[in-house]
Amino acid sequence: MELKQTDSARPHGDAHAILIEDRTHVRITGVIDVESFHEDEATVRTSAGTLTLWGEGMKLGKLDPDAGQILLDGTVLSLEYEQPQPQKRFSLFRRT
Repeated sequence: MELKQTDSARPHGDAHAILIEDRTHVRITGVIDVESFHEDEATVRTSAGTLTLWGEGMKLGKLDPDAGQILLDGTVLSLEYEQPQPQKRFSLFRRT
């Protein structure tokens, strides 16, 4: 599957979107980095957080770092965003 880049394509760090067609073709935009990729699991850092996809027979169809998007082929079983860790706040005036 190959999608043509259009004027609406945004560089990484901008809007994040996922388009899944027939559970076999995935287009992800807003990609900052691909942290890992295997045929059954892919971890992608996006402008909306870290995303992990699980599947079967996944292959990297196209990686376009300039546009901040990737295309994946294979059967998608599930996907999940990593829960952001809350930042601890420390106060100089805390009670003891």
